[in-house]
Formats: sequence, structure tokens, C-alpha cells
Amino acid sequence: MELRQLEYFLTVVEERSFTRAAERLHVTQPGVSAQIRRLEQTTGQQLLHRSGTAVRPTQAGALLLPYARSALEAVSGGRIALDELAGLVRGRLSLGIVTSCSSVPVADLLADFHRHYPEVEIQLSEAPSDRLTEELRAGTLDVALVGTATGPPQGLRHRVVVDEPIVVGVPAGDPWAARESVPLVELGDRSLICLPRGTGVRTVLEEACEKDGIPLRIAMEAADPHRLVEFAERGLGAAVLPAPFTHADGRLHGVEIVSPRVRARIALACSDERVMSPAGQAFVDLINETLVSR
Repeated sequence: MELRQLEYFLTVVEERSFTRAAERLHVTQPGVSAQIRRLEQTTGQQLLHRSGTAVRPTQAGALLLPYARSALEAVSGGRIALDELAGLVRGRLSLGIVTSCSSVPVADLLADFHRHYPEVEIQLSEAPSDRLTEELRAGTLDVALVGTATGPPQGLRHRVVVDEPIVVGVPAGDPWAARESVPLVELGDRSLICLPRGTGVRTVLEEACEKDGIPLRIAMEAADPHRLVEFAERGLGAAVLPAPFTHADGRLHGVEIVSPRVRARIALACSDERVMSPAGQAFVDLINETLVSR
């Protein structure tokens, strides 16, 4: 059973005509007929009904049809993958990042990736983690950096690349400025500034408070953590942030949330059912080298 025979068989079925199949394949009609006869001899089955105005598959032909289509698609996909692997000359990287993913140096990573693979087209989208996981399962994204506040994403391979405490950022002179930690229950007494819903920090905070019956007073929200720092610095509320944002320039003092501790975790995730594209695998390798191994 040869691939060319399967290709001719599939084309005849789709065109419902030997003549139209020959035109589509740019070969002679006798050549198509000869290859179909050889396929029928190999299988020991009649595969096509040749009587009537249109060619139709027999019961045996209908059984063979999906296998023929899968075989041809697999060969085509293999050729593309090998072409990409040979130099990633026709590759495309579809990357998703969770909203406010500022703890990961995405710009540096992409710049490094572009230096190594300048011909790869990079598509970047920012969205909440739940939307990114849906796109990974649908195959519209190769890889994504997602929050794992609610646990590991189901049906996806993942590896945590960021794991850091969540703190309350307050300016000098704030009643909490001299404290190193604050119980979660006390957050119910403060006016808070937070990242929007769908982000890992907001999700883990809301779930922890809901579990303990603690009411939250979210006065303001912004997608940019640096904007939260600015708001808190001006006394507009206490900012709930990953710890690095309060350490960066010293404008805020970070008070760690305890009893229980809450943490921000970001994972690199990809589909567990689809074969990773060469471009996607190259980016995963880069993440592992620069973030996971440090």
C-alpha cells in the first residue's frame, strides 16, 4: 500500500470522478485508474463503485477512507515539522501570558528567542489564565504562562517557573509599615488595591478569603502592578502584590500575608495531547534554561 495510491484513492472519492481527480492531481486518467487497481489488488477488496454518474466508495472503501486521510495528513505534518526543525525557517511561536505577568522577563526572553531564531514569527497574546488554558486545549497557543492559583491546569503539561509570596504593599507612615507580616483576617479591615479578576494574585486572594469568610474591600484595581504601587504610595489603599514589586525601588514596604500564607505561582503550560511545534519546543527549552534552572 503506497502513499501515492492512497492519495489517488482519496482524491477520486472527494471528486467523485476519475476525470476530475486526474485534473486535480495533474496526471492522466489512466494513471489514476491504474494506481487504484493496484491498491485494490493489494487490499484484496473492491474500493470504489464505478457504475453510475458518480464514483462512490464501497463498504471496504469507506472503511479505508479515514485511515488514508490520516496517513496523508501525518506525512504532510511530518514534512513541515522536519522543515521547521532544520532551521525553524517557517516556524511560528504562539505564546500566551497571563495578565500582569510582570514577574517573568517576557520581553528579554522573546528578544533572546528572536536572536536565535530570527525567521520565526512570534504571536503574543495577554489574557486571564482561564482563557489561556482554553486556547492551549484548542491548539491556538503553543505555550502559555498561566497562574496556578486554583491548582494545576487540567489536561495540560505544566512546570512552575515563578513561586513567590503575596504581600500587602504600604507606604512609609502607614500603620502596617513597621510590620513584617499580617494575618489574612486583618485584610478585611483595609481598603485594598488589587489586580483584576482572572489574574493569579486576585484569584488566590479571593479564594483564601472566601474559605475563611473574610470580606474583601477592593477599592481600586489595575492590570499593571506598577500602577498599583503608585496608587498605594499616594495613600489610596494597600496594594496586594507579588513580593518583588515592593522590593524593586523601596517606595512601598511589603507586609507578608500569613495565616494562611498565600503565594503567586506562574507555570509554563502546554497541551498534553498535541505534539509541540519545533518553535514552541525551542521556547520551552529557553524558559527552562533561563528561569527553571536558575
